Amino acid sequence: MASQLFTPIEIGDVAFPNRVVVAPMCQYSADEGVPNDWHLMHLGQYAVSGAGLVIAEATAVEAIGRITPGCLGLYNDEQEDAFARIIAFFEAHGAAVPGIQLGHAGRKASTNVPWQGGKPLSNDEGAWPTIGPSAVQFADGWHTPVEMDRTDMDRVRDAFVASAKRADRVGFKLLELHGAHGYLMSAFLSPIANHRDDEYGGSLENRMRYPLEIFEAVRAVWPKNKVLGVRLSGTDWEAPGITIEETVEVSAALKARGCDFIHVSSGGNLATRPPVATTSIGYQVPLAEKIKAGADVTTMAVGMIRDPHMAEDIIASGKADFVALARGVLYDPHWAMHAAQVLGGEVSYPNQYLRSEPKFWSKAFPEFEKAAAD
Repeated sequence: MASQLFTPIEIGDVAFPNRVVVAPMCQYSADEGVPNDWHLMHLGQYAVSGAGLVIAEATAVEAIGRITPGCLGLYNDEQEDAFARIIAFFEAHGAAVPGIQLGHAGRKASTNVPWQGGKPLSNDEGAWPTIGPSAVQFADGWHTPVEMDRTDMDRVRDAFVASAKRADRVGFKLLELHGAHGYLMSAFLSPIANHRDDEYGGSLENRMRYPLEIFEAVRAVWPKNKVLGVRLSGTDWEAPGITIEETVEVSAALKARGCDFIHVSSGGNLATRPPVATTSIGYQVPLAEKIKAGADVTTMAVGMIRDPHMAEDIIASGKADFVALARGVLYDPHWAMHAAQVLGGEVSYPNQYLRSEPKFWSKAFPEFEKAAAD
């Protein structure tokens, strides 16, 4: 039976050669939000890796929306031009669909890069004001965000729209809005961060109101022939955080407004990580499965998935429609090629790498074919 992981799939007018996704992974290596040679190398290697979709890391829609000073942005012409260079590489050499994740870090912004501690910046280090649904710190010692008023909410919503237009001009075929991990959209959804007593807080209907406003505004400008989705935290794992049942409702509301997929992660509104996140392989797959079934929406499963057979089962059993990898492909950038060999699937090799494909090894070295058969 043919590998299901390596079967093509279409969403609207966009065709994906297989179900392997390179998830967005922050590199903390930009200068004033501008992608550089590191990002060209990082994303370019995955363009020719055999993966079906590559999503560029969380990219801020305004300067204060960056997690760190090294995070990407897409809110000025210099950033847009630099991204265009990366897309040109995809178009010239890659087989993967290029995507981008747009987001706003909210109360988790203004921090140092991880290898310099990852803690909130001091004023001497160039800290900037943070914003959120409520004036609630992420953790002790973190900046206290300014509670967003209507002016802030309109500005950020419009910033998402402006960045989406730039992403379209650059040539990205898929856009993912970051509504997970405790960043701004996620913070509005979670009672842990959202303590508002107006129409944007309290009930789930109120807490999802602003994220839906952002989505609807972006949906209005993002081309219908391209793909638009949202990354959500399925659960915060601890009370009073968002639950998987609530996230199913949010997913259904997004689908009703034209959302093409939900990329299912978890957590991020608390500084502590639940034990399950560090001990259970594929621990978030059940969340994707529940959202796919409950909201009848295309889903991407992500999180501690490295075994090709596990990835195959996720697709073949209908738990999700795509499998996204992060640390797994940092460790093995050609994971998709290697998984295809294990599962009997086919992936595209760039011309420059054709002679590395194992099926050609046996022709040059008969002993390899014998060893493989043994």
